[in-house]
Amino acid sequence: MPAGTLRAFPVAGPLRAHVAHILLYRETLPEGREVLERVLPDGAVRLVFNLGDAPSAGEGAGQAVEAIGASAAPALVRLCRKMEGLSVTLRPGAAAALLGRPASEIAGTAVHLDELWHGRGAELLERIALQPDDVSRVTVLCAALQHRLADGDATVHPAAMRAAQLIATSGGRRPLREVAQVVGLGERRLQQVFRQQVGLSPRAWSRLARLHACVRALRLQREPAWADLALDGGFYDQSHLINEFQALCGLTPTEFLGRAISGSSKTAD
Repeated sequence: MPAGTLRAFPVAGPLRAHVAHILLYRETLPEGREVLERVLPDGAVRLVFNLGDAPSAGEGAGQAVEAIGASAAPALVRLCRKMEGLSVTLRPGAAAALLGRPASEIAGTAVHLDELWHGRGAELLERIALQPDDVSRVTVLCAALQHRLADGDATVHPAAMRAAQLIATSGGRRPLREVAQVVGLGERRLQQVFRQQVGLSPRAWSRLARLHACVRALRLQREPAWADLALDGGFYDQSHLINEFQALCGLTPTEFLGRAISGSSKTAD
């Protein structure tokens, strides 16, 4: 969505260990017009509370309130009419504490939040909708999330959260063996815990971290030297860079750069 349609809100102190971002989005399209927006995967689990027409991915209709699982695949999201809502990005490994289930159980899919919260997702959406302004809406949302943290009994594995952070900050270049040593687990055990708590394998998480580090570098360069960019980003060569972009973005690096320069990944339907 265009930058002007998004508004970030500060995350309340007690939630910061589990919630990375809270965003409000608001955009209205002319009646009868639909837009497809390409969303690059970042491996995060999100909670979405739609107060307007729910965006949809694939053939199915969007849901009013949902948990979107971690994924390493790009998505084409269909936008139409009046869209308004709140999006909560969870930190890697935090899903179990807020959803009551490990991230692996909803990986690659979107689940109505009532299925995870026993009917309380729609109830929270109603309370949010009744608030007079955006700040009040976010306040109600944060209070509900804090309540779930206080009442939850799901186990959060700190090693998974720490491993995800180490991989991300290295741009996907830190070997799994080294990460396992730092967090105090064997490689096989770390892979098991990581997949369960984050929703992706450490390898998939590393691929996404490397991709997003490259994307950040691309946005600073109008005419990149592709071979140098590939090597600096931890890819074997330029072909490896191109293959990863196509697999994870659905675009070549050149196509991505062209859309980034134009300021949007949207295409009219």
